[in-house]
Amino acid sequence: MKGQWIGRIKGDIEGQIIADIDDLEKNYGGVAFVLPDKKELPASAGFFQTPDKEAETNFKAYTMPVDPRTGQPCSWKDIQNLYPGITHSSEATVNIRFEENELHLKAKTDLGTNVESNITRKPLTTSSDVKGDIKTWEEYKSFVSTLSKQKNLFRGQRKPWKLRTAFHRKGRYDLTRFLRDDIPRLHRHLSGRTSHVFNLEIPNENGAFLNLVQHHGYPTPLLDWTYSPYVAAFFAFRGIPKNEKSENFVRIYIFDEENWRNHWSQLIMLNVAGLHLSIMEFLAIENERLIPQQSVTTVTNIDDIESYIKEKEAQKECRYLTAIDISVSERNRVMQELSFMGITAGSMFPGLDGACEELRERMFNE
Repeated sequence: MKGQWIGRIKGDIEGQIIADIDDLEKNYGGVAFVLPDKKELPASAGFFQTPDKEAETNFKAYTMPVDPRTGQPCSWKDIQNLYPGITHSSEATVNIRFEENELHLKAKTDLGTNVESNITRKPLTTSSDVKGDIKTWEEYKSFVSTLSKQKNLFRGQRKPWKLRTAFHRKGRYDLTRFLRDDIPRLHRHLSGRTSHVFNLEIPNENGAFLNLVQHHGYPTPLLDWTYSPYVAAFFAFRGIPKNEKSENFVRIYIFDEENWRNHWSQLIMLNVAGLHLSIMEFLAIENERLIPQQSVTTVTNIDDIESYIKEKEAQKECRYLTAIDISVSERNRVMQELSFMGITAGSMFPGLDGACEELRERMFNE
């Protein structure tokens, strides 16, 4: 049952439902956002935990309205003036039945409102649905030289894996839980190890803190990109053995930042009601890697990023995301040329780890 479920609701209210469900070992828990088609009705958030892990179960969800100005759950008294003549529920009785990639839901609120939803989810795969354009290293360099400066973002990966954040790859989906539990615990543990104590009440510092833990290996709903096609190539080929003989390809994604920013709202919040993929440049507080990596980040509450981008491409009749695949057989040449450009582990990861990785690349043949 765990995962992100996106579908339609029908009944007394019609609209979209987005359910983010975590596995809590003995049961499931999460949040479901209901987004009515009629804008005169408020969106709702339902917070819940199931009593067990049975395939069919009943439970109560505690409901809150969503402030349309922030996308955040709030108390009804804060926004009731925006919805004259409307009353919002405080709880709902829910029945859920789960079958492989299908989720069937029925709910009735304490105000008597009935809704139901039947969601079919695509089987989860690790391989990207984006078809890569196969190029040699020389062809890649020639191609990126024609691209407009600062228009595109690049992301290098060792394989043509599907675009997913580490948070979702690790099987987490409930961002409300992440913000409530993970972030305060990380803040407590790391504040004694950083010279700067992050004030998480300040959006810029909150984002910088989230980006810092991301760059040091903690799974977050962030995805790293770079403005440099050559830095992206470094991350694509980094970790490929020097004597690699396979017929595999590394993958470099190209994302049209300019048009994406122009066409779609960019949100700094994580757990908003509604899907979003937003491009952010965070302050480099305690994070000296950001500048040499020419780093930029996408923040998202979406598991299947590629499907979301594809949907937006269809709406605007344009292409935001493309990919280039380069043979791993070119690894040694690529890494040598990048080294001549000053793109090495030592420059990308200032500190002892990066220096040792750079020297290992230089001194060892494997």
